[in-house]
Amino acid sequence: MALALRCLRPLPSLLHRSSFAMTRGVPQAPRSCPAPLLEGCRQCVQQMLLSRQLATKKAKGKGQSQAKVNISAALVEDIINLEETSEDMQAVIEALKEDFSRNLNVRTSPGALDHITVMTKDGKFPLNQLGQISQKSPQLMIVNMTNFPESTAAAAKAIRESGMNLNPEVDGMMIRVPVPKVTREHRESLAKLAKQSTNKSKEALRKVRSKSITQVKKFKNKVSEDTIWLLEKQIQQMADEAATEMDKLLAAKTKELLG
Repeated sequence: MALALRCLRPLPSLLHRSSFAMTRGVPQAPRSCPAPLLEGCRQCVQQMLLSRQLATKKAKGKGQSQAKVNISAALVEDIINLEETSEDMQAVIEALKEDFSRNLNVRTSPGALDHITVMTKDGKFPLNQLGQISQKSPQLMIVNMTNFPESTAAAAKAIRESGMNLNPEVDGMMIRVPVPKVTREHRESLAKLAKQSTNKSKEALRKVRSKSITQVKKFKNKVSEDTIWLLEKQIQQMADEAATEMDKLLAAKTKELLG
């Protein structure tokens, strides 16, 4: 009797309150449960949840959308801050957008040089804080380093290593920056850089996901396995959605660059 009562123990409140349970109520273990008595309920519930997901995927072709985990952040705030995880993932996406906008343009403009980071003996500084950047002609930009002449060499090196396919020339306290012609080769080079930037961003995204899942697993001895399972699934779902958005950004940028 004691074993039977233990098998029929209620599911964690999170599962009851999550949208995964939806309006169907908490799934019950089938009469034909083949698992041992102690683990029957847990295994059957997880199997039924997985079965619902698979069934939903199969129904997708019939016009139904795939079911998603949608745990209320307030219900699990003692375990992990899901809103903070979402913000960290969004920050990675925004950084990729900024990189595309600033560094990967067919036509190089003075504004593209503004935030190139220059390493000096006094620390790191944006190029526009060290020199005055101007466009002399469509094919030439000038960086005037009169205010910080000692940083001229470092500034030229930063421009050369910026990944913008620029080859600066130092002329006293002036840095001449020829603007590359818009050739097919140049366009393809920029498209490759866009792909590389996206891969780096996805790596940063994976770090956010791993950090969040590690945080959740710290509570594996304090909350149910079902709770841990649902949280890990939601975090993975959030990461997948962010990666999909990055792929869309890359596709749009590649189309823009290659014409």
